Amino acid sequence: MPSLLIADDHPLFRAALRGAAAEAVSDLLVHEADSLDGVLAVLEAEPDIDLVLLDLHMPGNHGLAGLAAVRAQYPGVAVVVVSANEDPRVVRRALDHGAAGYLPKSSSLEDLREAIRAVLACEQWLPPALRAAVARTQSASRDADLAARLASLSPQQFRVLTLVAQGLLNKQIADRLDVQERTVKAHLSAIFERLGVRNRTQASVVLRELELSDPARLIDEP
Repeated sequence: MPSLLIADDHPLFRAALRGAAAEAVSDLLVHEADSLDGVLAVLEAEPDIDLVLLDLHMPGNHGLAGLAAVRAQYPGVAVVVVSANEDPRVVRRALDHGAAGYLPKSSSLEDLREAIRAVLACEQWLPPALRAAVARTQSASRDADLAARLASLSPQQFRVLTLVAQGLLNKQIADRLDVQERTVKAHLSAIFERLGVRNRTQASVVLRELELSDPARLIDEP
């Protein structure tokens, strides 16, 4: 039985996605989360999830960092990015960082169904209106390099990197992950080497490069 995780902080949009998913695939098991922490918790508890529909802008996730976290910690799970942002450059960045598809929030229900079917069949999916523009958009060398470096981290190393970016000290990270402080230090040494950075500040900047502005919030602001 295929298993899907819908990750969005808007209940009505989650309901729309759930309905489209039920129509797209029979006998589909659906989970929901309204934050990035919730996403990671569900993936930890439910190892058989096949696909995540991931909102780029929900609590704990401010752009492509959540995508990178899921791909690093659960590489066997396909991710379709869901966003109000329809900039082809953002779509290209998402693909470069491992997304199996990209679903604008303006998509029709038929597009939702097609995207779910395609990605569960191990195909890449983009909305028809964006395919040509994305195809013309070249990958930024910086993004391609960053994606490769992040992909080289182990799941635990990515967790350490995320906590470093949140400002936690080594002892706090050790307590959070239930490991020895020397283990955290060993992870940090490996992280610095693989990311090509020299210290915690530079490592944190790497994650911040994945942040994106939320078009919905920009519209709402006076």
